[in-house]
Parts: sequence; C-alpha cells; structure tokens
Amino acid sequence: MKFKVTSIILMVLGFIGCREENPKTDQKESVTQQEWMLGFEKTAKNPIMTADSSYVFTDPMTNTSVQWQKADVFNPAAVVRNDTVFMLFRAEDNPDAILGGRTSRIGLAYSTNGIDFTKYPEPVFYPADDGFNKWDYPGGVEDPRVVETPDGQYIMLYTSWNKDVARLSSASSPDLKHWTKHGPVFQKANEGQFLNIWSKSGSVVTELVDGRLKAKKFNGKYLMYWGELFVNLATSENGIDWDPMLDRQGVPLHVFEPTLGEFDSHLTEPGPPAVYTENGILLLYNGKNLEGEGASSKFPEGTYCGGQALFDKDDPSKLLARLETPFICPSLPHEISGQYTAGTTFIEGLVYFKNKWFLYYGTADSMVGLAVKE
Repeated sequence: MKFKVTSIILMVLGFIGCREENPKTDQKESVTQQEWMLGFEKTAKNPIMTADSSYVFTDPMTNTSVQWQKADVFNPAAVVRNDTVFMLFRAEDNPDAILGGRTSRIGLAYSTNGIDFTKYPEPVFYPADDGFNKWDYPGGVEDPRVVETPDGQYIMLYTSWNKDVARLSSASSPDLKHWTKHGPVFQKANEGQFLNIWSKSGSVVTELVDGRLKAKKFNGKYLMYWGELFVNLATSENGIDWDPMLDRQGVPLHVFEPTLGEFDSHLTEPGPPAVYTENGILLLYNGKNLEGEGASSKFPEGTYCGGQALFDKDDPSKLLARLETPFICPSLPHEISGQYTAGTTFIEGLVYFKNKWFLYYGTADSMVGLAVKE
C-alpha cells in the first residue's frame, strides 16, 4: 500500500494536466535505467572532513568564544567557482548535547581537487541578533543547498531551526563568503498561510551549462523540489521567495512519496540540487527506512540511503521512474556510528568538476563523505 496522492490540475508554470488518484511511474520505453541514472563509487579516502575543536569564533548571540565545529561537521552543499570546489558544511558545537540539542552553523571550505579541503577559520553563516534569530535560534542554521544563478550570484536554501518549527529559508551571496538572509521561503506565499508549516530540504532544478551546474528557469520561474516526508514542488521568480504548488485541498502537492516495504518507506527527502537532462529531471534524494511495520527487511530500520528519481522535463510533477534499489547506503564504520547510529549517507552536495561528478554527503550526522562518478 502506498500513500495516496490527491488528483490535481496543474496551472503553475504552464503545465496543464490531471493527476491520477494513485499515480504510478511511467518510464518512457526509449529510456533505460542506465541512461538516466548516475552511478557513484565511494572514494578510497573517506571521510574527507571531520570535526576540529581548534576552530573558534565569538558567538554574537552570547558574546562568548565558541568551538563552533567541535562536535560534528556534516550535510554539505557544494558549488564550483573559479576552477575550485567550495563546500558549505553544517557544523555543530557541543558534543555533550543530545541529537538536536546543539547549535548549527555553516562553515566554508575549498578544494582544488574536490577531495582535500581547507576550511575557513570562522563560520560564514550563523544565528545572529539580526531579526532572523526568531527562526534561526537556538537550534541554528542547518543542511544548506547552494545553487549558482545564471547571472553568477548564489542562492542558499537551508533549514532555520528554533527548536519549535523547522522552516526552509533562503539567503543570497555574490561570493559564497558574505550572505544576506531573506528568511523563510514561504512567508509571502498565500498571505503567509505556509509560514509556520514544517518545511525542509530545497532542491532547485539546475542545468549543466559550460561545465557548471546553474539554476534553470521554466517559463520564467525557478523550480524547486522540497520537503521531508514527501517531495513537493514550488516555483519562484527570484529564487528567494517561493510559492508551493497546491492540490485541490489547498495543501502542498506531493509529487513523490515513500514506498512501504522499501528503503524509502519512511520518507523521501530531496538531496542535492536536481539536474535537468535530456531524459528528464534527475532528483537524487534521501530515503529513510521505517522502524517497525512497513519497514524494508533488506536494510536496517531507520537507515538513510540515497535514491534517484526521474521526472518529466515538460511536466516536472510527473514521476517517470524510480530506482528500486538505493545507489548509496551506509557501509563504512563512520557511516554507522556517531550521532545517528542507525546509519546515514545523507546526500546533499553535487558538482561537475574535472569531467567527473562529485557527490558529497553527511555520515551519521558526524562527518563528510564523498562518492565520485568517473
């Protein structure tokens, strides 16, 4: 039994069509799985980044010195700039606090080979007394995804965590170091109707242009797959303020859902920025296995593995195909230890660099891992 998707008439983006009550994947016969999917292998050097208590900065919220990455570094975004890979990674401060009890900040690192990274000494993005702390504090800023716009600017979508409601928020930057916060992405949509809904994980659709992934517009609007339990859709003219696509009941449209009895039986959470290809829109996502009834017996309960799904490039709400078997799962010791011992390969950063695909992921909410497609 699968979760039920409500039928809908899509009018946003110029896509017009009715959804079935129980839609099934509709893979085009001319496109094989090998043609549309990306295959990755974990690198010999893994993890590629770990926590370091020697990094210190003055926290503007408490005016005290904080070892901002003493506990963990994980769940990274990545982008190529000037022939260099830049990584924005989530860092947590207090190793004695329980899962979810720490303050997260976002650090910046760079690499000329995509593997060995040098960290900047202080975080580039963090909670501050700036009017956004009502959303960003005390939990912090989590799980960034970063895209380059066609004009060379950068947009970061991240989770604001005030330990009450998780909200998907946006920020912009000309250089990846200096960021302007814009607050929750849905605060202006439908007169604020969705400001206080639980929202996470924004995967903006990108396209490979001149060797770099850049955000792509559809009929004048950016497109984003977002959500946690389910994958939803949203559109934006500026990449900062977003409008969720809605079903007939006026709630966010589910375009992709968990499959009971499989590795993604609990949730399907968007991973790195999606990629527009000749075969369709490729979404790499994080699938979590349920615990108890409905869980897959092929993977440990509660485990996060990476999946891939293909959507119609002419109707991005239409699912064409889904990998039945995850392409990446926890298998190394550091991927099944740390904060999240059920095991995590949480995919979040994707770049095309030196004619290869580099996929960066968080391991057990504790370290950064890497897999590469030659």
